Amino acid sequence: MMYILRRIILLITTILLVSIITFGVFQILPGDPVRTMLGTEADSTQIENLRSELGLDRPLYEQYVDWMKGLLTGQLGDSIRFSMPVKELLFDRLPVTMSLAGLTLIIVLIISLPLGMFAARRQNKLSDVSLSTVTQIGMAVPSFWLGMMLILYIGLQFSFFKISGYIPWTQSVTGALSTLILPALTIAIPQIAVNFRYVRTAILEQVQLDYVRTIRSKGMSEQNVMYKHVLKNSMIPILTVFGLIMAEVVAGTIIVEQVFSLPGIGQLLITAISNRDFPLVQGIVMYITVAVVMINFIVDVLYSVLDPRIRLR
Repeated sequence: MMYILRRIILLITTILLVSIITFGVFQILPGDPVRTMLGTEADSTQIENLRSELGLDRPLYEQYVDWMKGLLTGQLGDSIRFSMPVKELLFDRLPVTMSLAGLTLIIVLIISLPLGMFAARRQNKLSDVSLSTVTQIGMAVPSFWLGMMLILYIGLQFSFFKISGYIPWTQSVTGALSTLILPALTIAIPQIAVNFRYVRTAILEQVQLDYVRTIRSKGMSEQNVMYKHVLKNSMIPILTVFGLIMAEVVAGTIIVEQVFSLPGIGQLLITAISNRDFPLVQGIVMYITVAVVMINFIVDVLYSVLDPRIRLR
């Protein structure tokens, strides 16, 4: 219980520190959101009146306290560019990004885990060397270039795949998959390469230990040895890397949504930055922060489930 409590305290502290940094950075960035809202033709009286209405003429600590109160209650202010609550914009775009991230993680897991185990069992053989070479290349491929290649050689060649836009799941499951598969593969391929190598290394470290030789000497099948014992004892390092991959996937959606014109959080962030829409940018940054911190928290909790000794330490 104390282990979980410490993790929760760390989670809250991290979010608080990021909120302070986020709020502070946007106070020193060039550009005036009031002038952006009113345009270049506004006079000083209009500017001062709107600044007072938005509370921007108050001390910074009061603005920060009000912003944090809004953050805790879900009231993130209004977007300058779209003239509507930030919360509504996030909720409108969130299903797209969450669907993309979820599909990406499923692809990474179902491909990298079996491949890593297969390569470990075939250590130094042709199949192992080939897979290791291919994944080394996969780790070096930029996602935006990979996305364009998938559009060119798959999206434009097969009518099933859509290279832009998004079809909601409620409208058509097949349509949603057709719009998400290529973007998901764009993010997933480099992460498959990373996870493959860590799975392979973790499995190889375990199979060299004495307990594996003992289990094999008792006549247990190789499949049971790998799945019931070796994989289970390899999960701590694999889970660590997968947690990092989940955070990378959340961040990777920002670029890929631009490439495939997906109306998600990433595209919304680029639009907000381009228009100096500070309330919207702050809201999106905090969303990304909370998502990454929660992923790390879940991984920490799973550590304690997989290995109870971690709770004692």
